[in-house]
Amino acid sequence: MIYNTLLYYCYSPIANAEQFAADHLAFCKSLGLVGRIIVAEEGLNGTVSGTKEASDLYMAQIKADERFAKTDFKIDEVAEPSFIKMHCRYKAEIVHSGLRDTGIINPNEKTGKYLEPTEFSEMLNRDDVVVLDVRSNYEHNLGKFKNAVTLDIENFRDFPDQIEALAKYKDKKVMTYCTGGIKCEKASALLLHHGFTDVYQLHGGIIKYGKEAGGKDFEGKCYVFDNRIAVDVNSVNPTIVSVCYNCGKTTPKMINCANPECNEHITQCDECGENLQGCCSVECTTHPRKRPYDGTGYYVKVPQQVAKV
Repeated sequence: MIYNTLLYYCYSPIANAEQFAADHLAFCKSLGLVGRIIVAEEGLNGTVSGTKEASDLYMAQIKADERFAKTDFKIDEVAEPSFIKMHCRYKAEIVHSGLRDTGIINPNEKTGKYLEPTEFSEMLNRDDVVVLDVRSNYEHNLGKFKNAVTLDIENFRDFPDQIEALAKYKDKKVMTYCTGGIKCEKASALLLHHGFTDVYQLHGGIIKYGKEAGGKDFEGKCYVFDNRIAVDVNSVNPTIVSVCYNCGKTTPKMINCANPECNEHITQCDECGENLQGCCSVECTTHPRKRPYDGTGYYVKVPQQVAKV
């Protein structure tokens, strides 16, 4: 059986977005898809997984809707579905920007200039360019472009607080990148809003770059938001840059701490994983709700049971 995992987003206004989310969940389930989709008035953000036939039907349906006709799907062939369940949730934004006034940026009106993967690769090492990673710490700790500027942020909603520190790059060409492109739409728009004049974004993100440019000069692995956790990108000059959170040994493996109340994203070697039972620390190994470690470090969220009275 051939399965596909689809990564996509589309900034396009959706009327009655909350109802759309409910209807869309039913549609995905009817196809037998699993995954995670966020729906907001500003558009769609999703990763879904299923058989090739179901994936093809889903993409055709999305593109048949004139609101989403421009959607660019990144398609990975996988040995098994990349999720356990299907979720489609309504939220205020498809990427939480951390802005009180979200109206100051609108990717449909003004955003950074798209660079296709080959164009991005050609500009990477120029002296007048700054390559800016707009992802979170745990993501760029696992892998990033060579010489990229990284930010000390836990979530993308922390990005607006970094604008002042980035002001020193206003005289440069700023090339933003993220996993699939969606965060760059808002990051580049916000940079333009704050007076940056020459701002670009990697169209389709790291995933598309790996497929179309061989991942050249991307160091390490790319974090993905499904049960694969990390994927290879670079087939040209691959390296491992991440180190074990516990012992400092080079390792490409990332896990979630087995303590569900911690759930820290960390890079951890297999030896420390076994010794600490998939936890980030000795303290977490003693937590009463510690999850069994199976070597993957990926856990499906299970609702807590409500005690009967």
